[in-house]
Amino acid sequence: MIRTRHIFIGRCVAVALLAVAALCTGQSADAASSGGKALLSRYPALSGKLQKNQFKAPIYLESFESDGSQRVDMYGIFYYPFDAVRDALQSPVNWCDITSLHTNIKACTTRQSADQRFLTIYSGRKYYQPPADAYPLKLNFRVAAQQPDYLDIVLAAQDGPLRTKDHRIRLEAAPLDKGRTFVHFSYAYRHGPVANMAIKTYFATLARDKVGFSLVTGQNGAPVYIGGVRGAVERNTVRYYLALQTFMDTIKTPEGQRFEKRIGRWYDLTARYPRQLKEVEKSEYLANKRREHLNQLRLQK
Repeated sequence: MIRTRHIFIGRCVAVALLAVAALCTGQSADAASSGGKALLSRYPALSGKLQKNQFKAPIYLESFESDGSQRVDMYGIFYYPFDAVRDALQSPVNWCDITSLHTNIKACTTRQSADQRFLTIYSGRKYYQPPADAYPLKLNFRVAAQQPDYLDIVLAAQDGPLRTKDHRIRLEAAPLDKGRTFVHFSYAYRHGPVANMAIKTYFATLARDKVGFSLVTGQNGAPVYIGGVRGAVERNTVRYYLALQTFMDTIKTPEGQRFEKRIGRWYDLTARYPRQLKEVEKSEYLANKRREHLNQLRLQK
């Protein structure tokens, strides 16, 4: 009975930790955008970290945890012209193709109501699940800024599972030289006492061995990977970032081959970090995603 209860809590918490969000440093993602100059002003300070880091790729990650809030900021370089990145990522339909690569996303649909656009992502377990058995999180999709040298996209939901709040995801992009694009992706949410209790139980039992990417000082003074909620949010942020990269890497693939190319490419990118990101074997992931993709097409219709 106790084990069954822990498994139930674990499933609920796993869903809660998938809720997407983003905040700027010191202000919400919905705040007025300061444009590409502010984003590019961070590049000189981060260029060294983008060249040498734990990812062995042009990616830099920093995470924060305080007063029931979680936030992760990722900066990276896409080796594609800014115009291509801007045109691809301002489409809600494309974001459904991006988010559904994540192991725990069972489906994603888009809808337009008056002048607003929405994404609904269905979060569930790492194994195959039909959308009806997953948690639907409805996100408002907004292009906050679209300029010749800057893109700012915000997805937001006020409420999520386990009474979580202020789910936000934000993507900023600005052009660099040599046909490259500088990207800032951020992800965060808040949780209250109910979620906090369930999360503590989950990470003390079923998820006690799961870690993120940031190194902190352990009890014996040696560096260890961050665990707990902060580690979970880091893992999910990296998964979504790699989904964005996968989408750009496969955008020129012939349409009939694109889906298969994407699911294989995303798995291979995440497989570079098995300690943090491996959940299932590749054959199982591919089989699950093929079934979930068919479910998504039916649900969108």
